[in-house]
Amino acid sequence: MENGGTRTQQIRQVLLLFVLLGMSQAGSETWSFSVAEEMQSGSFVGNLAKDLGLKVRELSSRGARVVSNDKKQRLQLDINTGDVLLSETLDREELCGSIEPCVLHFQVLMQNPTQFLQIELQVRDINDHSPIFLEKQMLLEIPENSPVGAVFLLESAKDLDVGINAVKSYTISPNSHFHIKMRVNPDNRKYPELVLDKALDYEELPELSFILTALDGGSPPRSGTALVRVVVVDINDNSPEFEQAFYEVKIPENSILGSLILTVSAWDLDSGTNGEICYTLSHASEDIRKTFEINQKSGDITLTAPLDFETIESYSIIIQATDGGGLFGKSTVRIQVIDVNDNAPEITVSSITSPIPENTPETVVMVFSIQDIDSGDNGRIVCSIPEDLPFVLKSSVENYYTLETERPLDRESTAEYNITITVTDLGIPRLKTEHNTTVLVSDVNDNAPTFTQTSYTLFVSENNSPALHIGSVSATDRDSGTNAQVNYSLLPPQDPHLPLASLVSINADNGHLFALRSLDYEALQAFEFRVGATDRGSPALSSEALVRVLVLDANDNSPFVLYPLQNGSAPCTELVPRAAEPGYLVTKVVAVDGDSGQNAWLSYQLLKATEPGLFCVWAHNGEVRTARLLSERDAAKHRLVVLVKDNGEPPRSATATLHVLLVDGFSQPYLPLPEAAPAQAQADSLTVYLVVALASVSSLFLFSVLLFVAVRLCRRSRAASVGRCSVPKGPFPGHLVDVSGTGTLSQSYQYEVCLTGGSKTNEFKFLKPVIPNIQAKGLGKNSEENSTFQNSFGFNF
Repeated sequence: MENGGTRTQQIRQVLLLFVLLGMSQAGSETWSFSVAEEMQSGSFVGNLAKDLGLKVRELSSRGARVVSNDKKQRLQLDINTGDVLLSETLDREELCGSIEPCVLHFQVLMQNPTQFLQIELQVRDINDHSPIFLEKQMLLEIPENSPVGAVFLLESAKDLDVGINAVKSYTISPNSHFHIKMRVNPDNRKYPELVLDKALDYEELPELSFILTALDGGSPPRSGTALVRVVVVDINDNSPEFEQAFYEVKIPENSILGSLILTVSAWDLDSGTNGEICYTLSHASEDIRKTFEINQKSGDITLTAPLDFETIESYSIIIQATDGGGLFGKSTVRIQVIDVNDNAPEITVSSITSPIPENTPETVVMVFSIQDIDSGDNGRIVCSIPEDLPFVLKSSVENYYTLETERPLDRESTAEYNITITVTDLGIPRLKTEHNTTVLVSDVNDNAPTFTQTSYTLFVSENNSPALHIGSVSATDRDSGTNAQVNYSLLPPQDPHLPLASLVSINADNGHLFALRSLDYEALQAFEFRVGATDRGSPALSSEALVRVLVLDANDNSPFVLYPLQNGSAPCTELVPRAAEPGYLVTKVVAVDGDSGQNAWLSYQLLKATEPGLFCVWAHNGEVRTARLLSERDAAKHRLVVLVKDNGEPPRSATATLHVLLVDGFSQPYLPLPEAAPAQAQADSLTVYLVVALASVSSLFLFSVLLFVAVRLCRRSRAASVGRCSVPKGPFPGHLVDVSGTGTLSQSYQYEVCLTGGSKTNEFKFLKPVIPNIQAKGLGKNSEENSTFQNSFGFNF
């Protein structure tokens, strides 16, 4: 029942996981948070539990954590409160540059079951940078014939901030010739133009200067200044003009440094120095100045720094052509960077589970994400693992994958898997990344112990010493750890009358079997029992084997003579007529042996005889026969001693005494031997006298010793004790001797042996009966009658 419930719960969890994954794939919702840049680490961003409508303990139980694609943990999740906190100080300019808005993407990974939540963190700009002019001093050469309203370009200030914190306006120090006008370039950057308000006169004012100030829109605003020097030149009435007002070119990002990108060309109708053109980059950012260079004479634009499509996809450059007279023309060059497959795919492991239990299908082993920062086919990637492994890849959201077991694993077949995850993009040439991981399979107790034999036969000789090692059983378990540790035990015997617990024991650790007591072949020739082997897994698995013990006979029984009886009674006399022929059957010695086999093979031989050669004993059947004819000279009485010997090693033997009386005929009465009975009676009487005398002396000695000890104890206790021995009422203490009512006593008595003495009398209490109060009242009269008898001896009973 417990296994079924566990299986049902696992199925429900797997179904819930697929439901959550399906929901996340069907419509993944994005939660947005906003934080200002330069906030300290640990600053509060938002409460994830409150925004998601989850309980805080659910975040902890599901192992929620924040992950990102760039492997930097800029956010951390407090699973105890659900608060999202900053892990580091964020610099918007470092993270996003000029991109606005600055949005960072994160994912919240929740396990058990697996779920991904998308989080967007908008980093708000603060006014932490002042406008800066790359050139602290600007030089303008303006022809004196420039018309009122003529516009002259000024270098713009650079501000790393964006939005309202970027450069908002320009001002110049008060003067009578110029004012500032704002313009917006193709990159949406504001730049100043100097507008002529009053005609210049070289003879009157050949040079003037003023301060150009750039203000941003922050609160409070920040500013930057540069000195503008205006040099009035003589007449130059033609400005340079470009062949094209707009140039566009595409170059691969792996272009070689120093390679020619584009050549711009402009002409001027003036002659002399006024017709000499100089090409420069105008309003170029620091990135543009580092990456590109223009030849002032030829207009060749070359590459001076590596391109990276993943960082900047295009550049917009304003080319200014200035003649010797200070007039200029401008053109815009747009350089589009073409992506090449120069970035291999990346694998980011979010979580990994190892070891994983065997026999558990669809277990999530690893959660990881893949990405390729290239674009187009160069950024499209496929993920795969070897087909001969029992694992499968499942796609999740935002290039997240889970590696799961496809079918139940068997640790006993394969305990370790080396998995190579290969991620390949679709670019030319294709780039790939491999990630190797080792997955260990943990053991589950799915193999019962197996005995090396289904049945064992052990042999033990009888009369063995107790605790004798008689054999061993052995079982192995294919599992590992505690699941493979085997305990051995004796199973209850099928025969309820077999005292197995007193016959053998088994060592629970190694399966050694021991005989607990000496075995007797004549009592028990063989017995069998079952041995169990149980592992220490949960739940434990077990198996059993049959053990048969055969007791081997030993020559431990001497032959026993059944006839004639050898019990010390009057001997039986065999009568043999003197006229018996040779081979006459006198009698037959009958003996048995409790052993078996050759230990019970008996042989007979004549050990002693009154007259050797007169009788013989057949060795195999114990028959006593006459060996020759009898004569008148042969004695009438004969005593034969027959030796009965078995065939054991070493052999055991017994003797039988026969009395044979030779008679002339069977009419002569049979009389017992006269000397046997009186001698026996005399020996019996002497034995009785000795026993009685010894018992009397022993009793007298014992009584004397007890009396001496009692007197000594009374004298010692008289000095240390006050009062007499008291008889306790109710439950009696343990030192009282309980004499049950046996023999002629009808009730139970409790006797107290106590030696006490007072200052006046010496009393010896010996076997004083302690009787309940009711019985004491009934016996009061008898006690008074016996007081005279007690006092006569000086003892109180």
